Amino acid sequence: MKFIVSSSALLKQLQQINGVISANTVLPILEDFLFEIEDKKLSVAATDLETVMRIVIDVESKDSGKVCIPSRILMDSLKNIPDQPLTFNIDKNFAVEITTDNGKYKVMGENPDNFPKEPVADDTNTFTMSSGALVTAINKTLFAVSNDDLRPAMTGVFFELNNDAIQFVATDAHRLISYKKSDVSCPQTDSFIVPKKPLNLLKNALPDNTDELSISYNSNHLFVTHGSTQMICRLIDARFPDYKVVIPLDNPYKLVVNKNDFQGALRRVSVFSNKSTYQVALSISGNELQLSSQDIDFSFEGNERMNCQYDGEDLQIAFNAKFLIEILNAAESEEVKIELSTPTRAGIIRPVEQDENEDLLMLVMPLMLNN
Repeated sequence: MKFIVSSSALLKQLQQINGVISANTVLPILEDFLFEIEDKKLSVAATDLETVMRIVIDVESKDSGKVCIPSRILMDSLKNIPDQPLTFNIDKNFAVEITTDNGKYKVMGENPDNFPKEPVADDTNTFTMSSGALVTAINKTLFAVSNDDLRPAMTGVFFELNNDAIQFVATDAHRLISYKKSDVSCPQTDSFIVPKKPLNLLKNALPDNTDELSISYNSNHLFVTHGSTQMICRLIDARFPDYKVVIPLDNPYKLVVNKNDFQGALRRVSVFSNKSTYQVALSISGNELQLSSQDIDFSFEGNERMNCQYDGEDLQIAFNAKFLIEILNAAESEEVKIELSTPTRAGIIRPVEQDENEDLLMLVMPLMLNN
């Protein structure tokens, strides 16, 4: 089997799927790319048994066939080869010979029959959305996903589908992000949980533009297709917690602050906070917000004042500054509105300006005040 391909085009495509391959795999074959040639098209797949990513690229070839090539040595060599046509020759023992303008490299491939079979897309429901919309949804929710393997349902993003909208929800029990897109129509009311790793891979592989994606799912797998790139991942088989019950319906006090000023103040004051809780206390009185933190063990203390618009009774409430800073990154407006009620109830943060077809709600649990 022989084919000719551009070195830079191949490297660019392989970089999109290389992240699937785990550093410490159970089976040696999982360290390989599966190359398949048919009708002058090269399809390359990578898998970790949970997620499969596949790209298709045009090549010059009269043959058809397949081979597994170790990913690490192939990637390392492609990164060091300048842009030029590469000729791949594969013999019947799966030995791979790569010829460049002035070099020849050999690597031992493996039998492609040992490569895991990818899941079949049967009994699927399909809907479409723009690539940029999915990338935005992943960016706004992924940071709040839990890393606690004892609660598998929280280790992914919850997709909630309706005929007139799609909602993405992530929580780690300390904060909750809900992002709704009302310009996506799904075939039926449904829901599933997508793990963190494939969403991270998608975020890096998809362009942030208006290209249309095809998204299909069945009871076990999610299939996302964009042009010549396809990703298949196993869904998390667990029940997502009823997140609606933790969202307070009546937080009467409204605080509006400039997002960048607030984030900057949090960063500065949190330097002096306790490194296990990152606790920063907010004292709101009239149109003044005071941020304070301390680490009693080291006699550290930080205080800062800033202007705000506030409608409510004077209030003192404490939050984990690290969580607040990450949450504010997801809000793209100049100002954010924080809805509060008592020092022990969750605060709700929303961007002041949002697009008409999106709704972002971010909830963060308070910490006990060290009085």
